[in-house]
Amino acid sequence: MGLSNKYAVVFVTAANIEEARKIADGVVKEKLAACVNIAGKIESVYWWQGKIEKSAEVLLIMKTKISLSKKLIKKVKSVHSYVVPEIIFLPIIAGNPDYLKWIEKETY
Repeated sequence: MGLSNKYAVVFVTAANIEEARKIADGVVKEKLAACVNIAGKIESVYWWQGKIEKSAEVLLIMKTKISLSKKLIKKVKSVHSYVVPEIIFLPIIAGNPDYLKWIEKETY
């Protein structure tokens, strides 16, 4: 398809549904993501400040262009409650061409 890592799926975890909605609204309104799915409650187990933590979180799944990574990260961090929020970009290596064109059209 010749995507050459143009598009990405982005995982972001949030403390609760309200924060997740605030993040989703912000990145979509600013055209930094074409779509954000809020997947609901997940349980996370992770190292933080030298000990293992467990917490309930909400997972966001965003679709965007890799070229928007710096702007999207900056936006998420500006509204996120975490000191070190998870913001992970995974390249889309193939997909429905019509959907990828839609991502292109809806982001800038």
